[in-house]
Amino acid sequence: MKYALIGCGRISPNHLEAALNNNLEIVGICDIIPEHMDILLEKVGVAKDKIKHYTDYHEMLQKEKPELVAIATESGKHAKIALDCLDLGANLIIEKPISLSLEDADNIIKKSKEKGLVVCANHQNRFNKSIQKIRKAVEDGSFGKMLYGTAHIRWNRGKDYYTQAPWRGTWEQDGGALMNQCIHNIDLLRWMMGDEVTEVCAYTDNLNHDYIEAEDLGMAIVKFKNGSYGIIEGTTDIYPKNLEETLYLFGRKGTVKAGGKSVNIIEEWLFENEKENPEKVKQENSEMPKNIYGFGHTPLYKNVITAIQNHTKPLVDAEAGKRALELVLAIYKSAAEGRPVKLPLDKCSTTDFIGRFK
Repeated sequence: MKYALIGCGRISPNHLEAALNNNLEIVGICDIIPEHMDILLEKVGVAKDKIKHYTDYHEMLQKEKPELVAIATESGKHAKIALDCLDLGANLIIEKPISLSLEDADNIIKKSKEKGLVVCANHQNRFNKSIQKIRKAVEDGSFGKMLYGTAHIRWNRGKDYYTQAPWRGTWEQDGGALMNQCIHNIDLLRWMMGDEVTEVCAYTDNLNHDYIEAEDLGMAIVKFKNGSYGIIEGTTDIYPKNLEETLYLFGRKGTVKAGGKSVNIIEEWLFENEKENPEKVKQENSEMPKNIYGFGHTPLYKNVITAIQNHTKPLVDAEAGKRALELVLAIYKSAAEGRPVKLPLDKCSTTDFIGRFK
């Protein structure tokens, strides 16, 4: 399967390694800054002359005609590039978030259906061993009635991070901590708790990053249609480095905690009808990745390739990407308007909040 990558920044090595691990035919990589492509290939141990370089993705798409394209540019450009790729018949893996507006997400979903193409939102933490194990317990009813769940993302981002890529922290191209760093765990919370959200009540603020436009702290209470609740706490203010990313799930008959740097470790596993040894479950379903991105890209790619070949939906389809986006936007809207917000949202975009913290 012919594969191409658009955007060769911070997350791109995970994408290229996943493509290599899945034996894809890499026909091109693209970045508007040529040296980014050479740096990427050096990081993954591929000779510079082995893969074609492009600075114009339109040219790459026309010449190489890839069947699968990964989009790993700044968030604000995801939607435009995605629609261009779909027009030319490419299936997609789009880095989170799928877009920065609900209208753009809807356009991606609509066009992918019209073209009969697969679109995956890159929420790779769904493929963590810990998360897969927990999801199975949700699906087989081990928790009983779900009561509530909590997502905590306690990370650090300093000035150097934003200086490296000036689009970060802007409303037009990114959003803040919730949209960039916390959306993975927000996706997991929504997925585990039944997906359908009816109301959100939230606060956001910029406490420690006066050089960015968006929030560095967000706190929200989420009400799900099934009667359960969620709590979200996300920040990039933790001193002096990333502390943890945790997901708690509480049901009438079960309690689970996934922790570590990126919910990659099962720390608590307690069920009324316990069929397995809890310590064995923790040991066999915990991983220690070298960074916060984990090991999820390779299985995510495999899942997408299978979906393309079998004409099925990937685990994290475009609709799932939209749901994660919608929940973050609902938090922004509730915080900005100082009131609870009902879901589903109609139209909403990060650009609606320009000037929020001035």
